[in-house]
Order: sequence, then C-alpha cells, then structure tokens
Amino acid sequence: MASDSTAGTIASIVHLAPERRPFSGTVRSRVRCIGLVLVFALAAMDYVRFAMGALGRPTLLQRAQWLHRWSRSVNRVIGLHLEYQGTPPRQGMIVSNHLSYLDILAYSAIAPCVFVAKQEVASWPILGLFARMAGTIFVDRTHRTKVAEANSRIREAIGNGALVLLFAEGTSSGGAFVLPFRSSLLEPMMKSRLPTMPAAIRYQLDHGSVANEICYWGDMTLVPHLLNVLSKRAVLARVTHGRAGVISYGRSRKVAACELHLAVLALYRDEYSAILH
Repeated sequence: MASDSTAGTIASIVHLAPERRPFSGTVRSRVRCIGLVLVFALAAMDYVRFAMGALGRPTLLQRAQWLHRWSRSVNRVIGLHLEYQGTPPRQGMIVSNHLSYLDILAYSAIAPCVFVAKQEVASWPILGLFARMAGTIFVDRTHRTKVAEANSRIREAIGNGALVLLFAEGTSSGGAFVLPFRSSLLEPMMKSRLPTMPAAIRYQLDHGSVANEICYWGDMTLVPHLLNVLSKRAVLARVTHGRAGVISYGRSRKVAACELHLAVLALYRDEYSAILH
C-alpha cells in the first residue's frame, strides 16, 4: 500500500536523524513531533479510505487492523522498540498491567487488538481521536450502567472474532507493583469461555527514570510528558504473554480477577528479573 510505504520512509528519516548529528533531546523531540504529525495525517487518510469502502461503518476487526498497521509506524517515529515473548490468541481477551499510553502502541504492534480504556482517554488531544477511530471501548467505572454498556460492547467484540485487551487495574501505575485487578469487566469472558491470556509489560531506558518519564500516572500532564518521551533516544518495551486459560470459569468474577492478577504478577516479576540480568 502506498500510504504504508510513505509512512515507513518518514519513520526511517526521523529514526535515523539523531545518528547523523548529535541532536539534543529538545531537537529530537521537535523532529519527532513533525514526524508524528505526518504519520497521523497519513493514518487519518487511510482510515477515511477504508471507512468509505465499508460505507462509513468499518468493523471493530478492521479498526484493530488499522491501528495494528499504524502503531508500528508510530513506534518507529518515536523510537519505541519492542521485544516480546509468547503468542497472543486470535480471539478472546488479554489481561495486562498498565503503565503508560505507550502500552497501547506496544500491544497493538504485536497483534490487532480492541482496547478497553477509561473514559478520559477519549478527550485527549489527537491520541483520543485515534483511540475513537480504532474502536476503543471506553468505560466510566463511576456509573454502573456505563460499566454494563462496556461489558455489552466487549461481549459483542469478542463474539465478532476480536481480541480485546483489558488493563484490569483500571488505571496506570509507576511500575513499582501491580495494582489489584477489578473484576467488573471480566463478565463477558466468564460467559464466553474463550481464551483469556495474562500478559505483563515493562519498559527500559538507557538514561532516565522509567517510573517518572515513561510511566504515565498520578497527576502527570499528557503533553509535557509526551514531549519528554519524544526527547529520549530510545525506549524499550518488553511484553511477556503467559498461558491462556488461567480463569476458573465455574467460580466468581472476583476469584477470576485474583487468579489473573497472580498470573500477571508472576510474569511481571519474571520480566523484572530478566531486565536485572
């Protein structure tokens, strides 16, 4: 596809630029901002093209494929490198810890996914627009009826053959631990009995603090945080997929949430040990 080739060229130029000249972090951030604008513009045109082909109603699977394709281009532009172990299922659910908005780019680059995100993400500049275009299922956990609506959309996505990725902590953290999992959005998987796979994500930086500069949590502000991420020479995301089928379907959602939490925590600790060694 012509748009993919053009995006790859832009990504290569932006990625190689720091090696041609010893850019400062500020200059690198500005160059990557320009690259992101160009790639986002191409991605938007690509979305319009396939949306028109689907008569304005692209399926969730088509949207997930679109995000999968363009996540890889975005990752090259921003210097996000990816290492992963294991193979995600084609359909069902992946349950993961949550550290940053970069998690979406990492997981989507591995496989086409439909993401579940908190309602605030929909209003983020640019990133929120792309999340909506990608078919993200937004949930407002403060209202029970909204949670029920999100469960209905998750059930529909899974029933149509999609792979749904759920950050079961309900929020992101600084990576010091894995927060307890919330069980409210596990209902569709409990009923479908399709594969549910635990997964863990961690980040590495050559220079700087992962907790303070890559993880996005607490009272951090999106734009300054993103500009700082873009100033880094490279960020490494490490994803480990576990074994599917760890849920005891005959038990309650809360028991299933505890089982998944323990599985993700074990993967997270293994990943931490791998980084240290």
